[in-house]
Amino acid sequence: MKKFSIFILFSLLIHSVFAQNEKDTTQHLNWLKRYQMKQAIKEKEGGLMVTPVLGPGYTPELGFSIAGGALFSIKTDKTDSLLQRSSFPVTVGFSSTGALFIQSKMTTFWMNDKLRVNADVGFKNMPDNYFGIGYENGKNVEKSDSTTAFDRLWFQFNPQVFWQYKPNYFVGGLLDINYTHGKSPSPGVSADENYMTYNDKPFNAGLGAHFMIDSRDIPVNAWKGWYLLAQATIYGHYLGGQNNYQVFNVDARHYIQLFKPGQTLAMQVRGRFAVGDVPYGEMSQLGTPFDLRGYLWGQYRDKSMLFGIAEYRHSFYKSDGKRSKHALIGWFGGGSIAPDLAFDHWLPNGGIGYRFEVQPRMAIRFDFGIGKNTRGFYFNFNEAF
Repeated sequence: MKKFSIFILFSLLIHSVFAQNEKDTTQHLNWLKRYQMKQAIKEKEGGLMVTPVLGPGYTPELGFSIAGGALFSIKTDKTDSLLQRSSFPVTVGFSSTGALFIQSKMTTFWMNDKLRVNADVGFKNMPDNYFGIGYENGKNVEKSDSTTAFDRLWFQFNPQVFWQYKPNYFVGGLLDINYTHGKSPSPGVSADENYMTYNDKPFNAGLGAHFMIDSRDIPVNAWKGWYLLAQATIYGHYLGGQNNYQVFNVDARHYIQLFKPGQTLAMQVRGRFAVGDVPYGEMSQLGTPFDLRGYLWGQYRDKSMLFGIAEYRHSFYKSDGKRSKHALIGWFGGGSIAPDLAFDHWLPNGGIGYRFEVQPRMAIRFDFGIGKNTRGFYFNFNEAF
């Protein structure tokens, strides 16, 4: 009788636990279903969609980091069924090295896509490494507390305006305000000629003009089309800047749908060429989260930079034939820096990544890149290019 009573009590306890779990699961599924329905309505009506995200990362310059933020998107004209959603991703992170970083890359569409207003905004306060100018310094200077270490404070505000004067053809202008100042330099950094010349002149401001051809279907995550950009920016004292130099940027991309929608071959060739009295913080650099992922950002810098990259993006499909939210990518490429246009030394690069779509055609990305004797893991919004 005692054993039977214990069995009954145990059975009731198990039933209660499973019933509660079943209830919690049902409530969770109902909440998720309601959330998805609300998101679908917002997507259809062009309303504001907000997706919070939190994730880990590792890059050669930041070490291990934790980054959080949100992806905001909205239609600027809800009555225009063809107008793309404008996006405002914001990321804030802290790293194991003691770095604080904030990043946002705004892409907006107005007036039936006659007008586009974009902006890059960033802030970093971090322990960093400066190897000097040129390929040989990047390759041969040893990273250490006595040769490359210093603390860097940096920010940028870079709004850009594009006017579409005929289908896919744009002209416009930009403002770029940036600031790079180092402190607590190691002996190797404080002895560098460019650092000594420009570190006490950290503020730069410039106006630029650009011409763009853009036939991409969705700029933040293109599956097909072309993108061609030619841009020139003049920095100087006329806007309160402390240095006189010019930057010319050329960017060409092509996107080809190979199989099903979302299974895309993406290719990019980009060059950045600076002339004049260019401070170390404004040199052309490789190894950012948007080009040769895996290299130490800033290790390789000079007046001129050129790189090429090819990336395959593979969206998966469900058994019902609908595209899922998951995708894998792989890329390979290479780049070079030089004081002029003589690109003699090339840096190889490759990697793999995972994408999870959090809003229509907008995803969070996790990339693992490998370079020459280096590697890095990246967490960000949307595609690298």
